[in-house]
Amino acid sequence: VQLQASGGGLVQPGGSLRLSCAASGLTFSNYGLGWFRQAPGKEREFVSAISWTGASTSYADSVKGRFTISRDDAKNTAYLEMNSLKPEDTAVYCCAAREYSGAGERLNGYDYWGQGTQVTVSS
Repeated sequence: VQLQASGGGLVQPGGSLRLSCAASGLTFSNYGLGWFRQAPGKEREFVSAISWTGASTSYADSVKGRFTISRDDAKNTAYLEMNSLKPEDTAVYCCAAREYSGAGERLNGYDYWGQGTQVTVSS
């Protein structure tokens, strides 16, 4: 199983980015997906998740109303649309997967993890 996050970069405060998580080696439509982030000197934290059916989503309070998670099973890819970005959103973002899972927020609720993509919000 491989998960590859991409789409990060440098953006000014108030800007937008769309992250992608491309999966291979699994039956993507059977997997719930989560996005997590880790800022320098901080613990990895939950950002957003989507259930394996796509019917349920969840968000950290810090990103509600600004970030949107989605999935395209035909492309084996999950997305995280990030709007109104703030400097405190600066972190390495990575995606994770677990078979037949809901929109889980726990780090230990995922079996597969991908490498991250750096998001830097700065003027």
